Amino acid sequence: MKTACLMLLVLSLVHVPNGIYKSLAARPSVVNIGSILRFNSTIGGVSVVAIRAALEDINTDSTILNGTTLKVDMKDTNCDDGFLGMVQALQFMETDVIAIIGPQCSTIAHIISFVANELRVPLMSFASDATLSSIQFPFFVRTCPSDLYQMDAVAAIVDYYRWKLVTAIYLDDDYGRNGIAALDDALTLRRCKISYKVGFPSNARKSDLMNLLISVSYMESRVIILHTSAVHGLKILSLANQLKMMENGYVWIATDWLSAYLDANSSVPDETIYGMQGVLTLRSHIPDSKMKSNLISKWSRVSKMYNYSDLRTSSYGFYVYDSVWAVARALDAFFDDGGRISFSNDSRLRDEAGGTLHLEAMSVFDMGNNLLEKIKKVNFTGVSGQVQFNAAGDLIHPAYDVINIIGNVMRTVGYWSNYSRLLSTVRPEVLYSKPPNSSLANQHLYDVIWPGETAQKPRGWVFPSNAKELKIGVPKRFSFKEFVMKDNVTGSMKGYCIDVFTQALALLPYPVTYKFIPFGSGTENPHYDKLVQMVEDNEFDAAIGDIAITMRRAVTADFTQPFIESGLVILAPVKKHITNSWAFLQPFTLQMWCITGLFFLIVGVAVWILEHRINDEFRGTPREQIMTIFWFSFSTLFFAHRENTMSTLGRGVLIIWLFVVLIIQSSYTASLTSILTVQQLETSIRGIDDLKSSDYPIGFQVGSFAEEYMVKELNISRSRLIALGSPEEYADALKRGPTKGGVSAIVDERPYAELFLSTYCKIAIAGSDFTSGGWGFAFPRDSPLQVDLSTAILLLSENGELQRIHDKWLKTDKCTADNTEFIDSNQLRLESFWGLFLICGVACVIALLIYFGIIIRKYLRHEPPDEPMAPKESPRRSFRRFISFVDGRELPKKRSLILSRVSTPRTLVSSNLTALDIERQVRPVRNSSVIDIEN
Repeated sequence: MKTACLMLLVLSLVHVPNGIYKSLAARPSVVNIGSILRFNSTIGGVSVVAIRAALEDINTDSTILNGTTLKVDMKDTNCDDGFLGMVQALQFMETDVIAIIGPQCSTIAHIISFVANELRVPLMSFASDATLSSIQFPFFVRTCPSDLYQMDAVAAIVDYYRWKLVTAIYLDDDYGRNGIAALDDALTLRRCKISYKVGFPSNARKSDLMNLLISVSYMESRVIILHTSAVHGLKILSLANQLKMMENGYVWIATDWLSAYLDANSSVPDETIYGMQGVLTLRSHIPDSKMKSNLISKWSRVSKMYNYSDLRTSSYGFYVYDSVWAVARALDAFFDDGGRISFSNDSRLRDEAGGTLHLEAMSVFDMGNNLLEKIKKVNFTGVSGQVQFNAAGDLIHPAYDVINIIGNVMRTVGYWSNYSRLLSTVRPEVLYSKPPNSSLANQHLYDVIWPGETAQKPRGWVFPSNAKELKIGVPKRFSFKEFVMKDNVTGSMKGYCIDVFTQALALLPYPVTYKFIPFGSGTENPHYDKLVQMVEDNEFDAAIGDIAITMRRAVTADFTQPFIESGLVILAPVKKHITNSWAFLQPFTLQMWCITGLFFLIVGVAVWILEHRINDEFRGTPREQIMTIFWFSFSTLFFAHRENTMSTLGRGVLIIWLFVVLIIQSSYTASLTSILTVQQLETSIRGIDDLKSSDYPIGFQVGSFAEEYMVKELNISRSRLIALGSPEEYADALKRGPTKGGVSAIVDERPYAELFLSTYCKIAIAGSDFTSGGWGFAFPRDSPLQVDLSTAILLLSENGELQRIHDKWLKTDKCTADNTEFIDSNQLRLESFWGLFLICGVACVIALLIYFGIIIRKYLRHEPPDEPMAPKESPRRSFRRFISFVDGRELPKKRSLILSRVSTPRTLVSSNLTALDIERQVRPVRNSSVIDIEN
């Protein structure tokens, strides 16, 4: 008995290479799975064939399920009638199945997901509705890419071609509405938007669809996204072709329903193909593989067996095939871990008295959680690629082919993958082996043939023929009316900005109806920030005029290409140099003149001290020596000094000083030349730094952004700013100046400044522009009219029309061109030369210190020692004797040698001989043949 039991135990266990023992007793001979499909649809028919092909391969593969046969119970449901489809699906849930393939309809998938959660039956669905989430429905497992990724790919195409507005046509059910909602989010991230979206019911008639397309044709966007089922989508494309909405200028982008239909149907009518020429569509990317080729080769045989011989496989067929394999592999792992298939009734699922729903027939899969865990852990390479789920329950690496329909061919023009989230001509599986690169510069698609058989990219929008008249806000100015003004006779608006706008509109390939609405009272210049804000608030459809493009305004509105430069400049009063008799003193400031003259004297004194004892040219009477100092000092200015320097220290100081004089002389000459010939105007204001550092009041134009710029960017107190409303107020405020209630300068935009200077000649621009910018026309964000007008303005600039308009309104000859010269003081300041003066001063000090050190040393060597009994000499007498020594003539080196033969140092010092006495004593010795001086 024990032996028999032991043999039974051994037979019930099979040892596998990986060390895992499988319980044969726990594996049933047959396992049933379910499938909820719509048999009469393209995707439903493809799914039926794919499931049958997968079951055939699984049940003939000895490496999977270990003898257990996998069977499927299929249920046909009605996706068009939501209630009927729900009832059919609920009836099917009464059968005991351990997993369900499908459903394909989003509406039914939402309902069945609730039931699957309660019955613990994994739902292997290929419904792409983005709102179906494993967070809300834990037993919902999506086995195809979500619409979140598909709509991201559509948005990438729209953004790649720089379209900003799209029109969305969709089937008004869960699939259509949720898909368009996902598209709206994806477009928003790329600063694009759906300008018009229209849905239709599943039972829409042909006349309903015709009216829908007519309403779409009235919209400005010509980029149409079609997200619907194949049945309705083909009708819409055919009707669009009849309405001539498949011609030049239109863009049609269909979601993957179109590629799934064309891939699966072997014979598509010619009129159907003709109605979709130039359409772009997406197809889930399926990498090429041997498994894929094997399935395609056996598809024809299997499809004939189940009466679907006219259907070919599509991407959905590959996903369904892999879904069945995923269940089989999960079951194998489930059985390996000792899983058992058993069902139990839920006491909550009971009919009320007299009820006929048979809720008690629904059974709960006891170990459904275990099977679900195994499904989420599957990782294998199937016909659709790598089958593996991420933490959110979606397949990893979703990708799409971008298809262009040309003739009878679906041409792949590129790919989109969630790995890089970019469009590329490189296959996604190649990108997976490289680090992700999200640079937009790497995006690329092959050329597309658009509707109308053109390769030129459509603009994507038109000005609709039934569009309302544009309300354009125009500032009603009080001053500088040359830019914008209202004609009191006709009531129309005219001026420089108006001409630019009307000329640019004339270049557009479509008519634009508009009316000008004056903004402001006309008694003062309006505030332009308020004007731009009204564009954002949709009170105006656009705003034109002398509107400066600033960062604050650009955040709320889109501006066209600038049509004139408008940096901020400073206006200040000036006077002419030409009448000044002392113009030659202008190059240096008073401080610079004083320091330069002082250093001439310092260097002269220093050189005199260094040369006085050894150089006869620096000796003589006190009067002669003072004259020598002044002459030598100032003659170095012209390098005309005649005195030779004999000492090394004197020569060093002189070389450094001559270098300083050379720099000062050159700078003076250049500055004086500039003052007298090039720049004949002067002002105390040289630039914005002078205004910031002073406390003087500053003027600005009413309504200009200059006020906020000076307060917020330059930190100038608002109390210093004075608003001025007209050129007359400008001139009066500058004339009175800050001491008489006026201003020291005015900060304004360059176009106003140039127009003002054409009349007022005693004022000029001080310094250069301290901001850069321009004037543009304001439009609501993402307005396509803004793009076309920018192109037109560039064309006006290139053909010279913009300059002609400028000359017509702004060019005058009342003042000379000198008034617009930049004024900047050419005076040379001490700050520019203090380094040179410092070097020269240090050189003088060092040379004098060395010189006095040598003199003191010589004096101590030659001073006679005090005798012990001699009376002590007074300090005054000692100082006088030192001064006498310093003032004394020091012989050159050769003469000192001769003198040493004639007299002792003591005799020289005590007698204090003059140079003439020494010469008399030395002369006889010099003539003696006994003394050889050279030796």
